Formats: sequence, C-alpha cells, structure tokens
Amino acid sequence: MTLTITLACLAGSNVIITLLIQWSIVTRLGIGSQTDALFAGLAVPQVILSIAASSLTLVLVPLLATKDDRSFEQNVWTFFVYISGFSTLVALIFFSTAGLWVRLLVPGFTPGGQTLTVSVARIQLVTMALAIAASVPISAWQARRKFVRAEVSSLISTVGALVLLWWFLPRYGVLAAAWALGLRAGLQLFWLLPGIIRPHWPQWKSPALGEAWRHMRRLLLSSAYYQTDTLVDRFLTSTSSAGALSSLYLAQQFYGAANLVADRAIAAPMSPSLALAAKNADWKIFKTLYRKRLLAMGALSCAAYLGLVFFGNAILRLLIGHGAVTAGNVRLLWLIMIALGGFYVAGTLGQITSKTFYAMEDTRTPTRLSVLLYSIYVPAKIAIFFAYGVIGLAVIMSVYVAMTLVLQLLLLEKFILPRRESR
Repeated sequence: MTLTITLACLAGSNVIITLLIQWSIVTRLGIGSQTDALFAGLAVPQVILSIAASSLTLVLVPLLATKDDRSFEQNVWTFFVYISGFSTLVALIFFSTAGLWVRLLVPGFTPGGQTLTVSVARIQLVTMALAIAASVPISAWQARRKFVRAEVSSLISTVGALVLLWWFLPRYGVLAAAWALGLRAGLQLFWLLPGIIRPHWPQWKSPALGEAWRHMRRLLLSSAYYQTDTLVDRFLTSTSSAGALSSLYLAQQFYGAANLVADRAIAAPMSPSLALAAKNADWKIFKTLYRKRLLAMGALSCAAYLGLVFFGNAILRLLIGHGAVTAGNVRLLWLIMIALGGFYVAGTLGQITSKTFYAMEDTRTPTRLSVLLYSIYVPAKIAIFFAYGVIGLAVIMSVYVAMTLVLQLLLLEKFILPRRESR
C-alpha cells in the first residue's frame, strides 16, 4: 500500500506539471489553427513512440524480471544498443519524408498550417528516438521493482520541460512548445541510464533478443495497424473547424494523464509479481492479484468520471477558461470529454487486462482481438464523424475501447485462466 501511495503521488505530481505545460500552451496560443498544427505535428512521432515503447515495456518487464543479475545487465545493454540504433534509423526516414506525409495527414490545413506542421513533426521525430531508447532503462528499473526511481526521473524531466517552455514560449511560440514537449524523453534518459546499465559489448546473438522479438512481433504489427487510429483522427478533424482537432487532442491528453497515474500506481507494480506467479503456475495468486487491481482501478476511474460529468465544466473554466481560450472552447472540450467516458474508464481497466495477458506471455490473444475490432471500428468512426462531427467521433471511440475491454475480460475469465488452472 505504501508503494502504491508513493507512486500515485509521484505520478499525480507528474500529471499536474504535464497539465501545466498544456495550460501554458493553450492559454498563450489559444485553441485554434496554431495549436491544430502543433498537435497534428505530434501525431506521427507519437504513434511510432506508442507502438515501440508500449510494446517494449510490456515485453521487457516480464522478461527481465526473471533474469539473474549477470544476464540482466548483459541483456539490458544489448537491448539498449539495438533499440537505440533502430529508433534513430526510423526517425531519419520519417524526418526526410515529412513534407510528403504531412500533406496526406492534414489535407484540410492551409499551406501555411501544413508548413508549420512539418516543422513541429521534425522536432518531435528527433526527441522520439530518445523516448524509444528510454523505454529500455524504464523497463529495467520496473523489472527490478525500482518503480520510484523511474517515476522520480519522469517527474524531474517534466519539470525541466516546463521550465524550458516558460522561458522559450514567448519568444518562439509553437516551435518552443514542440521542443519542450519532446525533450522530456531526453532528460528522462539522462536520469535513468546511470545505475541500471553499465556498458558491455552487445551480445549480438543473445537468446533474450530472440525471445523478446518472438513476443513483440505480433504486438508491433498489430499496434502499427490499430495505432493508426490517431492518424485517422487527425485526418478527419483537419477538415473540421479550427480548434476541433486541438479540442479532441486535449481531451485525450487529459484522460491520458489520468491513465498514466492509474498505470503507474496500480497496473505497473503488479507486472513483475504476475509474471513470477505465471512462471510458477500459481494461478490462485495470479487471479487474486489481477482481480484486486481490476476492482481498484474500476472504482477510481468511475469516481473520477462522475466528478467530470457534474463539475467538469466549472473546473475547466477555472483552469483554462482565460487568456486566449474562449467560453465556447471550454464547453466543446467538456462535451468531448463526457463523450470520451468509455475511452477513459475502459482504457484504465484495459491496462490491467492487457498486462495480465502479457504476464502469461500471451501476446497473440489481445493482438488478434484488437486487430479484429479495429477493422470494424475504423469504417464506423469515419461514417459517424461525417454524420455527427467531433462529438460523434468521441462517442464511437468510447464504444470501441469498451468493447475491447469486455471481450478481453470474457476471454480471461471464461477460457484462458480456467484452462491454465486445469493443467
């Protein structure tokens, strides 16, 4: 319980500072064409980061948690070298072609808006490579149950980003915001790398590499497919009125910040314990831990969402309803957040179910499920957007995440766990 409270406080502080960064940007620049370009420029780098970093963490934490000290250090360094090189290569490819894919991503932007989006995207691609590399020491610290160290480094990095933003935003506007949002990863890598990785000659044919790739390849391929959801959102909302793209992005960011707290405090600490319980075939302990965390996550997320429904408009007016932000901007943001309720609540619970699958080294089941549902979801969301606009888009996003959660729970409780216990 002490660890959970500590992690919640650290993650909560990180969220508050992250929200201060968002607050500084929107109150200074407003919610309109400039922020649309900023948040559109973040899209592709963030999708790549999400595909790579989330897959790495989900696979590396259980894998490294079962290694002895000697093989642990060797494997961590080998992973770091491989992944740093890969992320740099990917960043260079997308950097050089940014002018082409930005025009495809945001066809509704003016030529000036597309040019600004290209500049933001290139800045983010540089920092994206650092963020992907940082996922290795983050996974290593978590695998050794040093969760506080990882959270402290994230907090320090976010504070550094806020200081940079306050200093440079009045001078350089959107480009300063792009650098500040991206450099957090570089700062976190600086804080995390010492103490967990001592340089070794990489073990180029390490069995751990093959094991990690075997588990990750399905995650990467499926993520590359269904993480394009973000790109679809940017494409659609770029054709809407100025500020609609920013409002949807901000709503997702607010919920993402809340999800981060929940993940760090409730979901992440259970991963090593679940992995060890699965390795020892102790399914009674496995189920007890997973179900307790699921109930705790559900209670917290539902309470938070009800608070938003009843008090969210007033809170948002108090927080961001000044400067260049209008009352209409605030109300649209609140309505989008209400429509995204299922996206938030089911998303937090999905962190528990996903980590439960991965702790059993089962990446195939959630991957196939996600690909199947996403194939149905994308055509539906396009149709809903053109019929009902950005609010309809938010509703169908909630339905999709909720359906994913329900099916994951049914598979776990009715098929997979009973089958494991019967062996």
